[in-house]
Amino acid sequence: MPENPPRRRVVGIGGIFFKATKPEKLSDWYRKHLGVKIEDNVALFTWRSRKNPKRLGYTVWSVFPRKSSYFGPRNVQFMIGYRVKDLDELLAQLRREKVPVDEKREDSKYGRFAWTSDPEGNRIELWEPPRSCRAPEEEMASE
Repeated sequence: MPENPPRRRVVGIGGIFFKATKPEKLSDWYRKHLGVKIEDNVALFTWRSRKNPKRLGYTVWSVFPRKSSYFGPRNVQFMIGYRVKDLDELLAQLRREKVPVDEKREDSKYGRFAWTSDPEGNRIELWEPPRSCRAPEEEMASE
């Protein structure tokens, strides 16, 4: 008999993060030429849930300094963050499947965060948004 069907683990893109030699200058370029509303090298693209249209969600876009170690090794140039519904459950499942999970955790007003990497070494951020999921910075509506 087949195992239980896999639970839906990732529910969306939480963020796209990349490095730049001059983050402020690059942010200015995106602001000027593409109209992205950026504050402190961060833009928030907001959206509404189909199940609950009153609930606001957001996807983060952010530029980091080239020397940042936030993505892991310095040679890593980008990281994608995925939204998850139950971070603890997902981490337990990944460990059962022998997927390496970073021991570092972060709990903040922005939600709960954990990290892993895919088989090619791309760092992955797992983000369980706070219940309110209210955008803390200026937001930019997705269409």
